[in-house]
Amino acid sequence: MWRRLIYHPEVNYALRQTLVLCLPVAVGLILGNLQAGLLFSLVPACCNIAGLDTPHKRFFKRLIVGGSLFAISSLLMQLMLLYTPVPLPVILIGMALLLGVTAEISALHARLLPASLIAAIFTLSMAGNMPIWKPMVLYVSGTIWYGLFNWFWYWMWREQPLRESLSLLYRQLADYCEAKYGLLTQHTDPEKALPPLLARQQKAVDLITVCYQQLHMLAANQQNGYKRLLRVFQVALDLQEHISVSLHQPEEVQKLVEQSHAEAVIRWNAQTIAARLRVLADDILYHRFPKRFVMDKQIEALEKIARQNPDNPVGQFCHYHFSRIARVLRTQRPLYVRDLMEDRQRRQPLWAALKSYLSFKSAALRNSARLGVMLTVASLLGAFLHLPKPYWILMTVMFVTQNGYGATRVRILHRSAGTIAGLAIAGIALHFHFPQYIALTAMLIITLVSYLFIRKSYGWATIGFTVTAVFTLQLITLSAEQYIVPRLIDTLLGCLIAFGGMVWLWPQWQSGLLRQNAHDALETDQDAIRLILSNDPEPTPLAYQRMKVNQAHNALFNSLNQAMQEPGFNSHYLEDMKLWVTHSQFIVEHINAMTTLAREHNMLTPELAQRYLQACEIALQRCQQRLEYDGPGETKDAVILDAEALPTGPLSTMEQHLQRVLGHLNTMHTISSVAWRQRPHHGIWLNSSLRRPQGG
Repeated sequence: MWRRLIYHPEVNYALRQTLVLCLPVAVGLILGNLQAGLLFSLVPACCNIAGLDTPHKRFFKRLIVGGSLFAISSLLMQLMLLYTPVPLPVILIGMALLLGVTAEISALHARLLPASLIAAIFTLSMAGNMPIWKPMVLYVSGTIWYGLFNWFWYWMWREQPLRESLSLLYRQLADYCEAKYGLLTQHTDPEKALPPLLARQQKAVDLITVCYQQLHMLAANQQNGYKRLLRVFQVALDLQEHISVSLHQPEEVQKLVEQSHAEAVIRWNAQTIAARLRVLADDILYHRFPKRFVMDKQIEALEKIARQNPDNPVGQFCHYHFSRIARVLRTQRPLYVRDLMEDRQRRQPLWAALKSYLSFKSAALRNSARLGVMLTVASLLGAFLHLPKPYWILMTVMFVTQNGYGATRVRILHRSAGTIAGLAIAGIALHFHFPQYIALTAMLIITLVSYLFIRKSYGWATIGFTVTAVFTLQLITLSAEQYIVPRLIDTLLGCLIAFGGMVWLWPQWQSGLLRQNAHDALETDQDAIRLILSNDPEPTPLAYQRMKVNQAHNALFNSLNQAMQEPGFNSHYLEDMKLWVTHSQFIVEHINAMTTLAREHNMLTPELAQRYLQACEIALQRCQQRLEYDGPGETKDAVILDAEALPTGPLSTMEQHLQRVLGHLNTMHTISSVAWRQRPHHGIWLNSSLRRPQGG
């Protein structure tokens, strides 16, 4: 029971965050300087946003960079406010543009921009009330405390962050396996059943990407302590490869089900695998050694069905893939050993990042300019409302602004609703005039409970954080009641500014990225097919390229889902693109299956492989050119030639997959031609009072 509690992801995270916040407050209370302890607890908020608690091989280097940026931001804010006539709006937009270059260095460095701006905003409340050096010392010492505490925590619970991700991955693979083979035998309408199934597949790929990133950030392949988890991850890659392969023969499935009891046997195998994966997920998370596992009876039943129906490919298909999944689960070793995939998020040197950042095409420049303009508007609004230091509006803007429109909108709703509820609860509680020790104990409990919910429900966590913020003001100023209504107004104003900024200030609409993401997905498909049909495909490059195909399609799938939630999109165009993405997913599943066949040397003759490769490349290029061509109808590129006639009659398993890939590509080309007529040309159009570009 103790092991399950302490290793539970939410409990472990909540304990870590609560202790790093509350221990300085406890020390301040013991030393008779509670105010200093409460101020010290502000620094972990900046460190959390900067991602300084991310386990990393350069953990302490990142702490030094983060703490230095916080101190420099605080110093600049105080010097500009106290010793120059430069107004606050100019200071804020200048700092945003200056710090925005961090996003060009790497995705992890990009988190330093909002964290440093929040450190500068916190300094607003301290500027003029204490010596200039005190806030700087506060940030430096607070970052040191935060880093040392988290280093000690990860030393105590070594591998735990990676274990949490791997556990989630195994659980997601279990859900996907159960849902997929339930769909195979339940004859559900594909139009309704496929979207949730594809969503499960994409979640699994997302988690694989997260695990890749964690393994690279930890340099796990160079540390003996991570060897077992590296093997567990490679097992997950094998499982995902065999679970996500595509059969795509509904008529043959129906025949087999009618001729035998295959439906019950397939479901039995899938449920056995799913149950085992859920057990393994718990074993990984709670540091347990897995117990012995066999599923010989289930595999024998499948083999019998395949033997009794030699002309039906479904039995052989299920027996082939389920037997390999069973072997992996029994031995707890990957089918073959591959090295870690090359790190895709390489760090860019500062000078090269600066040159990229100074281009108007830079997404990092647009993002920092957007943040700067929003903070400028917030500070001007504070001046209009005669607020000497409008830091609450500024903080709200920073806390609710996310990477995209959809995420920002959800965060705004949660933040505003949670703040209203939290202020109401705090206003009522202040009337009871609790003693200090009761207030501090209640704040400790509320903080712990809030962190238990924050990763799953930001709105509920905001209620608790708002209550603790009000009581913090009460302990410092003894007059928190007068802040309740102004803080509510400031929060709502900050949410409105953030929403307006995401809609009107250089928005990066996902509907405008669909064409590029679709083009990238086709490009990775082409590279994978070239590798599969090469003369001597090697296992490691095949594994790398297969995951690139899955990740490229995942980026396309995620951008489509976000585009469907954006305001003013062309619903007909996106519905057609939804169908296009579904066929793209089928191609990914066929590539998963062909990768397995190529690795096991189930190859075509060189002449036949060359003919199929030429046909696939022509089909892929036609799809790519159709995405790039802005006019309706067919492409008019003379380079594209008709492919040679492909074999007919009895086909090998590899040929069946390639024929289906060609069929999907032909359908995707047709969909693109129809979708393009639905899509407005490049330019500006109006819908629901929102002015925005529409891309394809």
